[in-house]
Amino acid sequence: MSGVMAVASAVLRALEALDVGGAADKISLIPQDFFAELCEQIVQHLNHKIPGVNIAELCQRITTSGTEIGVGDLAKIANIVSFLFSTAARNNLSTEELVTTLGNAGSALPKHALQVIRHVWNEQGKSISVSEDAGNMATVGQFVDIKWKLGVAMSSDTCRSLKYPYVTVTLTVADPSGQLTDKTFEMTIPQFKNFFRQFKEMAAVLETV
Repeated sequence: MSGVMAVASAVLRALEALDVGGAADKISLIPQDFFAELCEQIVQHLNHKIPGVNIAELCQRITTSGTEIGVGDLAKIANIVSFLFSTAARNNLSTEELVTTLGNAGSALPKHALQVIRHVWNEQGKSISVSEDAGNMATVGQFVDIKWKLGVAMSSDTCRSLKYPYVTVTLTVADPSGQLTDKTFEMTIPQFKNFFRQFKEMAAVLETV
């Protein structure tokens, strides 16, 4: 049990840094089924089964259900849960040890959240494998998807009729915590052709590896 106490101490310090007390109030507002879905997606991300958690999409669904919560608040909650699960996995905590750790850490998580964490960890906790140096991984995003569409600019503040073509590109990226974000930008046709040429060059280099 001393090992559990040591983990609890580390969890307490980290939770304080993440302001879990403020997040607990937000967690209490999230319906249990949505919180369970968030936890399950985080476990799948830690198991490398999905590239990340689509916080914006989940937040929209929660709001549509009648619960007001901001994307930033939901992202903070996701970070806390991800930290708890990855810490528990690194220390091979059982379900009871995880619950005891949260209690010793004084996490102040609402009852329904603790019930969900207990259930998810009991069902899927053993499947998570987190390396010891996971915390030292480079803080860069992971490319997930790319979409593009062709458009034509018809007018602007300075010119009534432009009629020049442009390409809108949307990149979906998973940040280090597993949250999915979209980055959208526009390019002229020459810029897009250069963009495409660089991708072909990268592909040619990769074929030689």
